[in-house]
Amino acid sequence: MFGLGATELMVILGIALVVFGPGKLPELGSALGKGIKDFRKSVDGIEGKEEETEGGDGDEAKPE
Repeated sequence: MFGLGATELMVILGIALVVFGPGKLPELGSALGKGIKDFRKSVDGIEGKEEETEGGDGDEAKPE
């Protein structure tokens, strides 16, 4: 994963723990997860619209 080993990940998590504190880390993780999920959903929506406009003869059912 990005060329990072276990030691590097532990150092990054340790620094995050010191900077943000143990109370904020779950909130930050949740916000990061939601952001990634929304980003993926928007990218999938854009790709779906491109496929819809590029091809087909109109006989296919369009997703809602």
